[in-house]
Amino acid sequence: MNLAVSLAAETNESLARMSDMLIYSSMAVYTLAFFAHIAEWVFGSRSKVGRTAAELTATARAAAPAVTVRVNQGGSTAVLDKPKVVTRSGAGTRDVPDGPGAAGGTVKGDLYGRIAVSLTTLAFLIEAAGVIARAFAVQRAPWGNMYEFSTTFSTVAVGAYLGFLLARKDVRWLGLPLMTTVLLDLGMAVTWLKTPSDQLVPALDSYWLWIHVSTAIFCGAVFYLGAVATLLYLFRDSYENKLATGGEPGSFARSVMERLPSAASLDKFSYRVNAAIFPLWTFTIIAGAIWAGDAWGRYWGWDAKEVWSFITWVGYAAYLHARATAGWKGRKAAYIALIAFACFLFNYYGVNIFVTSKHSYAGV
Repeated sequence: MNLAVSLAAETNESLARMSDMLIYSSMAVYTLAFFAHIAEWVFGSRSKVGRTAAELTATARAAAPAVTVRVNQGGSTAVLDKPKVVTRSGAGTRDVPDGPGAAGGTVKGDLYGRIAVSLTTLAFLIEAAGVIARAFAVQRAPWGNMYEFSTTFSTVAVGAYLGFLLARKDVRWLGLPLMTTVLLDLGMAVTWLKTPSDQLVPALDSYWLWIHVSTAIFCGAVFYLGAVATLLYLFRDSYENKLATGGEPGSFARSVMERLPSAASLDKFSYRVNAAIFPLWTFTIIAGAIWAGDAWGRYWGWDAKEVWSFITWVGYAAYLHARATAGWKGRKAAYIALIAFACFLFNYYGVNIFVTSKHSYAGV
């Protein structure tokens, strides 16, 4: 009997070591993907982009796009040339067609971009295997502490990004900031947040761990993608504003900004992402309250984690309300979205590390 228990314990430790090895291996592949994305941006020449953003902005000043009528000789049927389809921003900005993407429209840049996506997919599979191995090692949900939460969070964020690509959404411009963030997240996890595999305290040993924490991780990962799009929207909007007023951006700014989607497209993407995930974040808070009632005998106790989860909810509710309110669209609403995501980050890191609360027993 003792031998069987010893063998079981050894097997768990073996799985834990395998999980660690897989996480480190995924970091190595993510690093290669990071450099491939850099090569995509560097070798994506702007010379083959076509019309520059300055020309597009000048075109957008027209009251309506022109429609050209060509009549073929010989009395054949007339042909109407359709105007270029553009994205109209809900923020009231210019109607400017999207840029060609990070690759800048070149074959070489696109090749590096495809390599980057392939490496990202491989790293995602390796990291997901590491998270699953950790789950089998501890015989529970693999998000009982900050180390496990961080590794799962980055896995879900990359999975969401790849999901957009599989849905044929042109979001490869997210690749470089995503790889940067994932490497920082995993670096913090294995350096400062590393926690030995162990069982949960009784309060956490509940099926609600699978429901409440998994939805929190998924919401945070998608909120992150929306925050990146919002930040890039602010940069791109400033760039388009400068061009519209006759300014001349630097060569580096032009090279980067013209490979991004238009400010209108970035604004629409961030809004749709945040609006779609907000109901699930609402459910996350409700599920946490129900779990608190089972574990502590009260649904709400103004614990730090509860308070900052609610503050985050208020932040995103204010953002969605601002989008529907005249005068608070565009940049003002974007600032609210970034503040809301900053609240989520503080709830993620700050509360667990710097604040003593009822959630502190989960360990760092």
